[in-house]
Amino acid sequence: MANDTFKALAHPLRRDIVERLSGGVATVGEVTRDFGVSKPTISRHLKMLEDAGVVSRVIDGRTHRLALQPEALSEASQWLDAQRERWERLFDVVGEYLDEQEERR
Repeated sequence: MANDTFKALAHPLRRDIVERLSGGVATVGEVTRDFGVSKPTISRHLKMLEDAGVVSRVIDGRTHRLALQPEALSEASQWLDAQRERWERLFDVVGEYLDEQEERR
């Protein structure tokens, strides 16, 4: 669900991970290089992304490869688009009302 995606993307480090994975599949080391945080912290952030379905992991021996799961991001994007449309309609109505009030003066 989109709520899980938003929760997963709420932290800047997790958003950085998603941005790095937007270039394609990468190992955990490649994605988290230069973050300056502990491995347990990285693991907690990756777990949240995986639990939300934003990122998947494939383990091949000692190599852990991560990939984005675009469908999770798509759900969130669709929700944002619907909200944007709703607010634009409301702003249009308010704008029309203000224009009418201005014309009456």
